[in-house]
Amino acid sequence: MPITRLNHAVLYVRDAERSAAFYEDVLGFRRVPVGLPGAVFLQASGSTNDHDLGLFSVGGQTPETLVGRRPGVGLYHLAWEVDTLAELERIAGELAAARSLTGATDHGTTKALYGRDPDGIDFEVSWLVPASLIDDEARRAREEIRPLDLEREKARYGAFTPGGTGVSAPAAL
Repeated sequence: MPITRLNHAVLYVRDAERSAAFYEDVLGFRRVPVGLPGAVFLQASGSTNDHDLGLFSVGGQTPETLVGRRPGVGLYHLAWEVDTLAELERIAGELAAARSLTGATDHGTTKALYGRDPDGIDFEVSWLVPASLIDDEARRAREEIRPLDLEREKARYGAFTPGGTGVSAPAAL
């Protein structure tokens, strides 16, 4: 059975309502009606999936996760993809305003923002260079971690160039 993609993620959080507000206000997710007490299901704004993120309340006294900040077993982070560098830049502003932006990195073929939600769960928001634009410079840059310069990347690839084409999204016919 070949797996084609991740359908959804489910996170245990202290307060599903508080976390849902963060994912709605900062990352633009929208609620999906569900009749499960203590749970909130969310759909990404560009998704047609039933739901992309499930949040389950586990209580306010639950300790914050340390995965991602020190070695340990567990999920390090989730990564969501956006369509354009302009959208990545907009989200960088939203994350910064929410004091949730923890980093911005150029991985050559991936331009990534890193953030942390109200429960300390790490996540990534990224734009992928389309397959047709991956050149030797982008391939070499995958071997190092560089700070993300969004202005440089927009000048190089265009602010509204659809990302991921031929990589994570099918190439146009």
